[in-house]
Amino acid sequence: MNNGHSSGQTNESWSGHSAPFTALQETPILSLLQPSLGERILDVGCGNGDLTAKIAATGALTTGIDFSEETIRQAKQKYPDMNIQVANACHYRSEEPFDAVFSHAVLHWIKDAPAVVQSIYLALKTGGRFVAEFAGSGNTAILITAVREELHARGYEWEGRNPWYHPKIGEYANLLEQTGFRVSLVQHVDQFTPFKPGARKWLDSFAEYLFSGITPAEQDVIMEAVEKKVQPQLMRDGQWYLDRSRLRVVAIKESGNAV
Repeated sequence: MNNGHSSGQTNESWSGHSAPFTALQETPILSLLQPSLGERILDVGCGNGDLTAKIAATGALTTGIDFSEETIRQAKQKYPDMNIQVANACHYRSEEPFDAVFSHAVLHWIKDAPAVVQSIYLALKTGGRFVAEFAGSGNTAILITAVREELHARGYEWEGRNPWYHPKIGEYANLLEQTGFRVSLVQHVDQFTPFKPGARKWLDSFAEYLFSGITPAEQDVIMEAVEKKVQPQLMRDGQWYLDRSRLRVVAIKESGNAV
């Protein structure tokens, strides 16, 4: 579920009735999920379905939802036997509760965090677990700060241009607890990772948000200035990097009603 953006899952898919442990290890958050035979698991923001397929390969009964109709169409072509559907995570409801809800690299696209957390809570049976990883506070801060500075230097407001929800650990843990979850794990993981396309490609990818209302010619000037500004921090030995920050969360639904 990503408000129009696919979750970017590109992991190799698995088929059959058992997934090698190494397959789960390739995506650390899957190791925290620990799916098992017969469990009902909801994948929020399933994207192309690759991670949903890995979960299903353990013998779990999976349902995948995503906001993007085109992404779901492609996922259904790739995995015609899986239960994958278009749905809005903020309003999703299920008649039969799930043993677990999983989400990878999606929740930072949903700014109405209370609504989606409540949907997840209501989707779970009592004692069910919520396992997620998404971008947290400080994610791509070097680039975002440089964009904001260059916009301000040219008289453009930053307000309303940031499309992401990047909470701090305490903020998100508090939201979960207020909703009725018991938080058993929350981690902030910083990852300075290679990004071969480079800073300019990253800026181009999100230009519709960051540079809305600015002419293409001026966008080009701003992006060139941003690229030059961040190069000393984000390029090493000719290789571009991104300063990624991730939150990993495991929470258990306790008895009672969602707030």
